[in-house]
Amino acid sequence: MKKIILRPLLILCIVVLYTSCKEKNKKVYTAIEIAAESKKVNAFFQKSFDESVDLYPEFQTRLGIKKDYGKLNDNSLAFEEKILQTNKEKLLWLTDSVNVDALSKEALLSYKLFKQNIENSIEDYKYRLHDYPVNQMHGAQSEKPAFMINMHRIDDVKDAEAYVSRLNGFKAYFSQLVANLKARETIGVIPPKFVFDKVIQDSENILVGQPFDSSNTQSTLLNDFLEKINTLDIDTDTKSSLETQARQALLNSVEPAYLGLISFMKDQKERANSDHGAWKFPDGDAFYNTALKRTTTTNLTANEIHEIGLKEVARIHKEMDAIRKNVGFEGTLQEFFQFMKTDQQFYYSADKQGKDAYLKEAVQLIDRMKTRLDELFISKPKADIEVKAVEAFREKSAGKAFYNRPAADGSRPGIYYANLYDMESMPSYQMEALAYHEGIPGHHMQLAIQQELEDVPMFRKFGGYTAYTEGWGLYSEFIPKEMGLYADPYSDFGRLAMELWRACRLVVDTGIHTKKWTRETGIKYYTDNTPNAELDAIKMVERHIVMPGQATAYKIGMLKILELRKKAKDALGDAFDIREFHEVVISHGAIPLNVLEDFVDDYISSKSS
Repeated sequence: MKKIILRPLLILCIVVLYTSCKEKNKKVYTAIEIAAESKKVNAFFQKSFDESVDLYPEFQTRLGIKKDYGKLNDNSLAFEEKILQTNKEKLLWLTDSVNVDALSKEALLSYKLFKQNIENSIEDYKYRLHDYPVNQMHGAQSEKPAFMINMHRIDDVKDAEAYVSRLNGFKAYFSQLVANLKARETIGVIPPKFVFDKVIQDSENILVGQPFDSSNTQSTLLNDFLEKINTLDIDTDTKSSLETQARQALLNSVEPAYLGLISFMKDQKERANSDHGAWKFPDGDAFYNTALKRTTTTNLTANEIHEIGLKEVARIHKEMDAIRKNVGFEGTLQEFFQFMKTDQQFYYSADKQGKDAYLKEAVQLIDRMKTRLDELFISKPKADIEVKAVEAFREKSAGKAFYNRPAADGSRPGIYYANLYDMESMPSYQMEALAYHEGIPGHHMQLAIQQELEDVPMFRKFGGYTAYTEGWGLYSEFIPKEMGLYADPYSDFGRLAMELWRACRLVVDTGIHTKKWTRETGIKYYTDNTPNAELDAIKMVERHIVMPGQATAYKIGMLKILELRKKAKDALGDAFDIREFHEVVISHGAIPLNVLEDFVDDYISSKSS
């Protein structure tokens, strides 16, 4: 039989002809049909969200819902299996029951995001044990008390009883937690040695004070409970009964829960080592590459991210050296770093007066920025923001600053937390950039507006992509520079120091997890290349270790936003409006970086036509 050979030009003609015919035959849907299909898929999103809310009582509380107010989340391995099966059913429905060609533009975006999230969750199930459920950054040992204190409101006796019920749930929750730790150990996933003492200390801190001992002070949770019920207009007998119930729950559930975790951690510590990278996990390289992909929402490799970091470190060093010369400092950049680390003019005192002064100045920075928002934004959040110090029971291990989004029902404002445990890690020259990042125009603008979006599915209001969210936070440190803020060169140095910190993260995270850097190598890289305190470097490296890939999101996200802004400015010239650009970036909620680029391209096209 004679072989038939199709030449490339003929193949191209066939493909073009086929595609043209396909496009001609493609059905055009009416507005009614599009509205109906979009309504159907949005109803599915709402149903899925409601079902998810029903499964997570603590998320209900964060939303201001009191449906299962006396319960904690299910933390079992069986629950994870249940979620996997549910996700497979959802993916099947999305694949078989939706006509994507008949969706509106907004519904199609929601469909793609939801489907991608489900697919990623199913794919990542194989890595469900590739993490440390308790560590110095996260875990029930600190997050459960923080949840009770910051999220569980007591407005009446029923709410107080629900608080007690949740305290009674600690024992079962922590038993599931220990089972999860044991499951990880069976595949060789054990936290490195440094984690154990931190988790144990956080746990022991909760068991200090009444009713756990005979001291005159109340424990953290008892104090919180009593402060809350003392605001209620109830009789003395009822109040006394509630206090008795709380004390019993603390002794019969909370204390055994923590003692069980402490006992297990002390035992497992004997089997731990100091291997720090994800490379030590089963299929560790594949896991880390997946973690980078999920975190950055790009296809950048570990080596590419490492090189971007090195390049950015060099650029920022150059800008910092210009400031060194501008302020007349005689000496090298490294010596200038040392000056900034040690000169007391840049630090508040570590006593109550100094800490109160820091918080007061942080509030003033945010309040001043509020008056400038019209220069930057079209949409602005309805929710307010407050500044708080990180609570004493978790300040030693918590990060230096973070943000909690407001309650969806408006009952709780957004909170910018500043960690004042070590005032030498909170120099005054970094105050502005921290406040802008965590507060305004950073996370509060972005996350509060996201929750307040109308006509989008709930999963988009409360979902997130780290590169988008933290990229915006880091970009928000830069925007005030263009507004004439950071007038003090030392504050501008502080802004650069924080950007440098994020650039170093690209180098160190990839160094630890792919190049087998040790904890000490990572710490030295930070102390050699930044003006931050050594404690900052230690905390950051330990964060890299327990959260592989997460810290790469900030700089990658910022660089993408700046790249897209430049693209829009170059294309539009005088027609470019920074307020419109920011509206494009934050008006759709959290989205992957590639989707953000699509929106910016649409914006450019709409302004150019």
